[in-house]
Amino acid sequence: MADRYEAHDYLLLDEFLTEEQKLMRDSLRAWLKKDVSPIIEDYYERAEFPTQIVQGLADHGCFGPYIPQEYGGAGLDQITYGLLMQELERVDSGIRSTSSVQSSLVMYPIWKYGSEEQKQKFLPKLASGEMIGCFGLTEPDHGSNPGGMITNFKDMGDHYLLNGAKMWISNSPIAGVAVVWAKNEEGRVHGLLVEKGMEGFTAPEMHGKHSLRASITGELIFDNVKVPKENLLPGRNGLGAPLSCLDSARYGIAWGAIGAALDCYDSALRYSKERIQFGKPIGGFQLTQKKLAEMITEISKAQALTLRVGQLREEGRATSAQISMAKRNNVDMALKVAREARQIHGGMGITNEYPIMRHMANLESVVTYEGTHDIHLLITGLDVTGLNAFV
Repeated sequence: MADRYEAHDYLLLDEFLTEEQKLMRDSLRAWLKKDVSPIIEDYYERAEFPTQIVQGLADHGCFGPYIPQEYGGAGLDQITYGLLMQELERVDSGIRSTSSVQSSLVMYPIWKYGSEEQKQKFLPKLASGEMIGCFGLTEPDHGSNPGGMITNFKDMGDHYLLNGAKMWISNSPIAGVAVVWAKNEEGRVHGLLVEKGMEGFTAPEMHGKHSLRASITGELIFDNVKVPKENLLPGRNGLGAPLSCLDSARYGIAWGAIGAALDCYDSALRYSKERIQFGKPIGGFQLTQKKLAEMITEISKAQALTLRVGQLREEGRATSAQISMAKRNNVDMALKVAREARQIHGGMGITNEYPIMRHMANLESVVTYEGTHDIHLLITGLDVTGLNAFV
């Protein structure tokens, strides 16, 4: 199989990166190329998550890269976090999803809103890969409207009693802790740390996915689960708390989608130079060059957009709307690149000899989760007009 790890840095954006940022990216890239790329198609077809890579992900800083070192994280910056997500999704969206959930949806809220005891208890284990976590917000009847959640908890004096269900939860069947968002008796949203083994808590795996098949997905079911009071995240309540976690995850997705697009583009470019039709490489035909030129143009625009959002995020100035714009633009771009790449590959594009169809199927999930394509459009619309089109 061809080497698919060319940089394709058309605008020379690497010049804006530090040596440490490039070193972290390139180190992860080399490990993925050696240990993960050769097995990913097999695990995707079997619809299994390769659990043996968890330690490697941890060793390369993919779990909570921006979490301070005192809690087991790597203490890296936001652009490095993005670069790591790009390299993971260059291999497979499901692998990036596993990492970004662990980092942005589990470690981030514990770090930002947890007590010191909660941070010390959970973050080092999550950073090292000793423990996997998951994030429970989406419900069977409430996706784009998380405020409509019905999962709830009651104060029973010496503990909380949690009831409800969550759906489409990455990592849930293998998670040791779930960050669960639920309403109290006054209807206020709070985060609870629900630990594996608590009576009444189950996390069945979901089957039948045609997308993200190398990522494990499940449900969270709470049937009168007794949650210790010390497991309530004390730092923040209200719907803004889980939405702030989604900002971090969406930012990672914006980078990750570029990785999927790069892999599709690289494969198409190589194939266009090797495939001979009518006596010459198909890359020599105008229509093929149009596809390739438009691909690298859109990839380059997405790279520039995301780098700037990363700079703003590192400075604490990136808005939720800016992150939404990057997520929506980049995933849409990656889907279009994947579809054009499939056409360049012709019939071979549907086979597992090339990564195109796997990326394309994965991106159909990515364009929907953590804010659908249309929801992100409305977020931008609200930001530029000041008029709420959600209600």
